[in-house]
Amino acid sequence: MKRVVIAGAGIGGLTTALMLHQRGIEAVVVEQAAHVREVGVGINTLPHSIAELVQLNLLDQLDAVGLRTRELRYLSRTGKEIWSELRGVHAGHDHPQFSINRGRLQKLLFDAVLERLGNDAVITGHALQGFVQDEKSVTAHFTDTKDAMASMQLRCEVLVCSDGIHSAGRRAFYPKEGPPSWPGVVMWRGATEWPVWEDGETMAIAGGLAGKFVLYPISPVKDGKQLMNWVVNVRVKDPKNSPPPKESWSSRASLAKVLPYAKRFAIPGMDIEALVRGTDTIFEYPMADRDPLPRWTFGRVTLLGDAAHPMYPVGSNGAAQAILDARSFADNFAKASHPREGLYRYERDRRPKTAEIVRQNRIGGPERVIDEVEKLAPEGFEDVNEVLSHDERQTIVRGYAKLAGFAARKRK
Repeated sequence: MKRVVIAGAGIGGLTTALMLHQRGIEAVVVEQAAHVREVGVGINTLPHSIAELVQLNLLDQLDAVGLRTRELRYLSRTGKEIWSELRGVHAGHDHPQFSINRGRLQKLLFDAVLERLGNDAVITGHALQGFVQDEKSVTAHFTDTKDAMASMQLRCEVLVCSDGIHSAGRRAFYPKEGPPSWPGVVMWRGATEWPVWEDGETMAIAGGLAGKFVLYPISPVKDGKQLMNWVVNVRVKDPKNSPPPKESWSSRASLAKVLPYAKRFAIPGMDIEALVRGTDTIFEYPMADRDPLPRWTFGRVTLLGDAAHPMYPVGSNGAAQAILDARSFADNFAKASHPREGLYRYERDRRPKTAEIVRQNRIGGPERVIDEVEKLAPEGFEDVNEVLSHDERQTIVRGYAKLAGFAARKRK
């Protein structure tokens, strides 16, 4: 019997396996995809989550494939600065913020699991279908994704469902929950090799939750270029009347569909139209989340990451919170006198924190500072301080950082 079975080899699931291994606890990860590939585009991982990866001795690997973010700028839709701040170690944190390709981060974690736990620690091509449990164990049922008639059973002390926004574990607990919540916003995302913008370590967000353009590099500079990630978020539908598009990291969109929206925005020093035109593959994904749950854990089964708290991609928190889940789960499980005690303590720690972040992200998170300025000055402004004071803007941005757990303790 396995001690812990983890359904899902995403960032949260793989980090959980590494955390458990570091504490001498056996774990196996089961992933529905046939192969773990470098799929997706850019994400940001915040200092408090990078601290956990540093504890796993992964800093050198992160530096090899990611970029230490130096500065963040919030801009109006037309490119006028509303707020700027240093990030990571530049802001006084003990650890950096990384801008990184999501697939490369996942592959980095996957490789570490295979190296440290062994090749048998990850089983691919099997999707969680359900589970049964008794006082002493859980038996998880998986089906072969290539052969629906084939199946696999794993018996374990604890099952962690880290299988994403459409989690089978969550669905077993809440069968009437329905589809994810969609505000009508579609994200178009791309990344391409591009001449260095600014200092090569800066990210910018222009526009608010109803429509924005996000820009940041996600690789070190090489020969004067680096991989530049961009995102267009626009509300295109009334969610009451239209279903969201398919949720898949591999769904493609045409240049003709995306370019008119991208051209609505301006970022000083960046030719947005040329950047979007120069991107070979554009991905389409709906911005979706789910309501916070009253409970994650039932017996010996619990939820983690997007299975527990899918949230809007606001404030660079999705991957970060999954990593923090992993640390909390591993710590509490290792210390507990009984597996169910560990799950109880993990949920008590993480569920309230993530629920509040989900709610704050729905109203814009730290990026709400842009919305507030644009509400007060819809025709633009000359001096942002005459629209919203420095202290008022700081309260929005720094208040979110404190809520999400990454407020800097000191300034350099």
